[in-house]
Amino acid sequence: MSAQLPNLEGRAAWIFTEDDYDIDLIVGIKNIKITDIHELAAVTMTSYDPQFAASVQKGDLLVGGHNFGYGHPHYPAMRAMRHLGVAGVIAESFSPGFFRGEISMGFPLVTCPGIRAATERWQRLRVDWALGRVINLDTGAELPFEPLSSVERGTLAAGGFIPYLKARLAREAAQKAAAADAATTGAAAG
Repeated sequence: MSAQLPNLEGRAAWIFTEDDYDIDLIVGIKNIKITDIHELAAVTMTSYDPQFAASVQKGDLLVGGHNFGYGHPHYPAMRAMRHLGVAGVIAESFSPGFFRGEISMGFPLVTCPGIRAATERWQRLRVDWALGRVINLDTGAELPFEPLSSVERGTLAAGGFIPYLKARLAREAAQKAAAADAATTGAAAG
């Protein structure tokens, strides 16, 4: 059974032109230990655009290059982005540790070769999960993206790996209970 995911649709709030982008730079290395989400959000992207936090809208997306999320997969930067309303990242490719970590948090990441060249800042993008395409709603350009595994889709649909695992274990327990019930009922009838 394939998990249904709601399409992502939002503006390209930022395009990271660098490959091997270290995610800690989003909040600044000196700020990665900040635990207050409001304080963390206030320093987000200030070295790139001091007005970034004020200009982001709920549903906006980030566009990245190759090996986006390179470095230690610290979580403050993307916690701040989620708090600001960023709904996902579309990148040429992702650092494996960053990809696993953010998917496990229930945060959509889409690997889409060619996305940087096909997008300008503030253009509207849609990730159509059923079509397997990223659509630039302003230009009409469409690019295929790499499909997620069934576990990755299920993890996103559940809102993270812990809820996904709990639901999976509950389904398996219900199936075992139903099988045991059927065996007991069959034995009593026979």
